[in-house]
Amino acid sequence: MNTTAMSPLTVTPLGFVPDLKNSTLDPLNETACENWKEIHHLVFHVANICFAAGLVIPTTLNLHMILLRGLLTIGCALFIIWATLYRCALDIMIWNSVFLVVNLLHFIYLVYKRRPIKIEKELSSLYKRMFEPLHVPPELFQRLTGQFCNIQTLKTGQAYAAEDKTSVDDRLSILLKGKMKVSYRGHFLHNIYPCAFIDSPEFRSTQMNRGEKFQVTIIADDNCKFLCWSRERLTYFLESEPFLYEIFKYLIGKDITNKLYSLNDPTLNDKASKKIDRQPSLCSQLSVMQMRNSMASTSDSEDGLQMFLRGTSSASSLRNNQQEFYNAYGVSRLQHDVFC
Repeated sequence: MNTTAMSPLTVTPLGFVPDLKNSTLDPLNETACENWKEIHHLVFHVANICFAAGLVIPTTLNLHMILLRGLLTIGCALFIIWATLYRCALDIMIWNSVFLVVNLLHFIYLVYKRRPIKIEKELSSLYKRMFEPLHVPPELFQRLTGQFCNIQTLKTGQAYAAEDKTSVDDRLSILLKGKMKVSYRGHFLHNIYPCAFIDSPEFRSTQMNRGEKFQVTIIADDNCKFLCWSRERLTYFLESEPFLYEIFKYLIGKDITNKLYSLNDPTLNDKASKKIDRQPSLCSQLSVMQMRNSMASTSDSEDGLQMFLRGTSSASSLRNNQQEFYNAYGVSRLQHDVFC
């Protein structure tokens, strides 16, 4: 019997070692880097340099986000050129095209935000004198003056407010041009010059009490032009802008302080008021706290009014002047944080 024909299996002799070196069953050798390829084109390296330069820009630099997005945009454009002309890699070109569009749109948006804001010529002096020293951005000032306010005019002799007739709830205004005269019971109190609030005491004193009337008469002494806000809409806007709310709180308090100061110097002109505006604080010079605390809550009297009109510098006259100011404007007690 032929036993070799009955076995289909191949018998491996003892001591036989298979040749693994030439085996094609091991797939690990396909990813091994036996031979490094040549260096990529210069465009590839310039693109990576742009990425690296954009990432090392310090965040303390004012334009760091614009520079970052600009360098990323250039880098993506160079990668597209490299992938299209020198690598012929469709996937690299597509991904970098997406990155290019994203970074380019962000770059355009950042440049648009940095565009110079054009402030109207009539409002430029107001911004430079009152808001720019307090670091209010031009775009925020433009929002403040462009949505719910308008510029109005008064001819000489026309009244902005009439005593016991005009409501204080409607508006808040800043004088842009001209001069206004404030009087109480027919007696002159003080003047209002450009870049000063017209009705700041009323705005401050009636924030919690509505429906009150002006206690003074405000008349245009020259042809006047003023910026007028709707009080209700302005209040809502300031509630949504805490920074601007604090700015208004400071400016109104400072304006009331200047008006209080002008009671002792009715001849205070626009030049002198500008000098006062440049001072960082008036609290130490005017001793507002001391005057406020020493103010007697007395009733309105004709004797006090006559002493106020004489403009004496005695302490009793000063208290009467203050009481006349508070009675005229309806301010019972000015809070200290208004002035400082």
